[in-house]
Amino acid sequence: MLRLNTPLKEKDTRNLKLGDIIYLTGEIFTARDSVYQLVQEGGDLPFDPTGMAIYHCGPLMWKKGGKWKPVAAGPTTSGRMDSYEKSFLEKYDVKAIIGKGGMGKEISSVLQDRAAVYLSYTGGCGALAADKIKEVKDVYWLEEMGMANAIWHFEVEELGPLVVSMDSKGGNIQTKIQEKAMEKFSEICKNQR
Repeated sequence: MLRLNTPLKEKDTRNLKLGDIIYLTGEIFTARDSVYQLVQEGGDLPFDPTGMAIYHCGPLMWKKGGKWKPVAAGPTTSGRMDSYEKSFLEKYDVKAIIGKGGMGKEISSVLQDRAAVYLSYTGGCGALAADKIKEVKDVYWLEEMGMANAIWHFEVEELGPLVVSMDSKGGNIQTKIQEKAMEKFSEICKNQR
């Protein structure tokens, strides 16, 4: 189990390996399809995300006394962002992506080039994640994109457990699981003949 703080540096992410358990403290921001599409079409983020972690999340928020409070902030499926992630990571020096379900093989080479990692967070943990958000530092594009698709800039404390499921050396847990599943499937089919 490792505890990391943002802003993340190459030395923080380069030595992480598949299966490492991470608890993350510091600044992160949410991004989903709409944000990625806007950036791919030439838009810019309204802040500098260097060293931060992207959280694939569409949080449910509640405004009380002029301050935003998270109600639920579980991960969303990252594979939806596959077609956008490469250009996003080439534009911004983000060292970690947090989400669920993993990302495609083509993202592995980008993670290697950028010394970045993909951290899996268990689906269905929205209340746990919300509890780890200590401050909503800002929200961007709320009116234009709506609550789920806006960028939420959070300060988190020990967000986790996060599992390194894609490392900066080309390792990919999802690929390994798929390969093992296909081996077992072939074995089952062979034994039924």
